Amino acid sequence: MAAVDRSLVANLPMFAGLSPAEQDELLGEARSIRYAKGTAVFDQGTEASRFFLLLHGHLRVEKTTSQGQQSVVRYVSAGELFGVAQAMSLLRYPATAVAAVDSIALAWPSASWARLIAKYPSLASSALQTVGNRLQDTQARVMEISNEQVEQRVAHALLRLAKQAGRKVENGIEVDFPISRQDIAEMTGTTLHTVSRILSAWEGEGLVEGGRQRIVLCDIQRLRGFAEGEEAMQARKRGP
Repeated sequence: MAAVDRSLVANLPMFAGLSPAEQDELLGEARSIRYAKGTAVFDQGTEASRFFLLLHGHLRVEKTTSQGQQSVVRYVSAGELFGVAQAMSLLRYPATAVAAVDSIALAWPSASWARLIAKYPSLASSALQTVGNRLQDTQARVMEISNEQVEQRVAHALLRLAKQAGRKVENGIEVDFPISRQDIAEMTGTTLHTVSRILSAWEGEGLVEGGRQRIVLCDIQRLRGFAEGEEAMQARKRGP
């Protein structure tokens, strides 16, 4: 296995504050693994034998309920820690992580977790921030599903995706990985039919531009208006 170039990780939070020698030592305990698009990094319910840092690509995190219903929980972008079940005192992975595109991750054995966070405080800090961010995101989604109209939830989801993994293109901000309308439906707790209706209407108004597993946000300001409920209110006032 080839050694990972320190320059690829030196500016990431979990390596911040470490000396070059410490960075090399931490990298030396990791294994670099490539995951082809569609490959599961780990499956929900399996033993949490490793924790990871995504170096390249994007992952889709999916959760299946006891009734067999699947939902997209979130996406992981390059530079993020994931699969840190140990930080939540879990012995098994609570969800499935699938490569949305060809991806590369560093993996450390879970058995090393306690020793590594004691030796490298930046790892413990990064894990705490990761868990905190996930909790905030989950709470926000629960509030949205409980209190917001579907258009608001879809707009919030698109804006989150653009913030996390958006890249500027000529006509707006493109979500930089394949995402389907079914994925958006699962993220927002609604149906494929409803999401298709909303996005088709927004495409007609020039807010978004779609394609096969592709979406570009063309009018961020109006999408923010939908997220806050302002655009939907104006539309009701205008009438049919």
